[in-house]
Amino acid sequence: MTADSRYMPWLEWLDSQHDEMLARTLELAGINSGSLNADGVNRVRQVLARYCETLGGEAEVLPVAPYTLIDESGESRHFPLGDALRIRKRPEAPLQVFFCGHMDTVFAADHAFQSVTWLDENTINGPGVADLKGGLMVMLKALEALERSPFAEQIGWEILFNPDEEIGSPGSAPLIAEAAGRVDLGLIYEPCMPDGTLAGARKGSGNFSVVVRGRAAHAGREHHLGRNAVRALCDFVSALDDLNGQRDGVTINPGFIHGGGAVNVVPDNAMTRFNIRLERAEDEAWCLEQLNHLCAGINDRDGISLELHGGFGRKPKQLSDANLALFELARDCGARLGMAIDWKPTGGCCDGNNLAAAGIPNIDTLGVQGGKIHSSEEYMLVSSFTERAKLSALILMKLADGAMDEHLNKQRRTA
Repeated sequence: MTADSRYMPWLEWLDSQHDEMLARTLELAGINSGSLNADGVNRVRQVLARYCETLGGEAEVLPVAPYTLIDESGESRHFPLGDALRIRKRPEAPLQVFFCGHMDTVFAADHAFQSVTWLDENTINGPGVADLKGGLMVMLKALEALERSPFAEQIGWEILFNPDEEIGSPGSAPLIAEAAGRVDLGLIYEPCMPDGTLAGARKGSGNFSVVVRGRAAHAGREHHLGRNAVRALCDFVSALDDLNGQRDGVTINPGFIHGGGAVNVVPDNAMTRFNIRLERAEDEAWCLEQLNHLCAGINDRDGISLELHGGFGRKPKQLSDANLALFELARDCGARLGMAIDWKPTGGCCDGNNLAAAGIPNIDTLGVQGGKIHSSEEYMLVSSFTERAKLSALILMKLADGAMDEHLNKQRRTA
């Protein structure tokens, strides 16, 4: 089955855009944009602003709050972040669509993974090629196809290029929440699964740090006067990890630990960072209750103090009827393009969680096909540029034709 003939001229135009999508992805991936490399993220923003000039729209550069991190010594450090870029067009149109893609990567400015290489004629390996530089090109070309079509006047849109998704979007979360008050649905360009499957329901996430302080003493002469912060922290982490398996859908990962120094000194400082994932929003209360209990147990020890920092930043993404209708529309558009589109739950989270928490249905994995993200083996399939851009373009044109209402009514009839 092929796409409706009246959409075809603008879908076929995308066949001629592959080389530009590839060249621009390579350009962006060649700029280090680790989340805490504000200068690099801003360079990406400037390049994207240039790419977006053909779309029209009103552009704004939006500063975000600094990122706060508990460092290895247990002190709060503040890191400036790159600026966000928002572009809006036709805010008066009957249907408002939010587009989002992040500019940052997990690869810091001093990381060894800095360049793109070809693995074969269809596969490139490079920092952010799949997550999410390639997805940004899919987004922009799909929008350009819409803008060239007669369907554009029915859709108003806004793009948010945010600088901090890989650290949980702490600075850009208010911008996403603000946009949710203006839009009807969202399209986000994280990479799809390696086999092309979309992410459906997502777990929520929280990032936490714990700092333990004890009392230093000579390990030989006055060991009995010391209070060992490393031992207290190890007890905390052990008990924390033991919470795994006690609550369905909740996983806890102690991911970083630091403490002590010279082995002839009883250590008076230690810290850890950990992540919690959960399937249900109500599980947050259980997790916090357990954390408070563990913290209280350590604080009851003589000469030991423990401080807990952080919290839950992203709610679980659960699929509403409207979200299922949007997925069904994507499946229908995929079938018309010869693509098998399906979705499945995942433990990962992204800005789709933030948007869903505000009540906005969204698909958040409309980007390129690839895999091994967040590693130096990250790759993408360059053949996915055109097919994924066509998928988004057809979704947009059918949305302009009222397809969302049709699929939502169908979803309600079968619920």
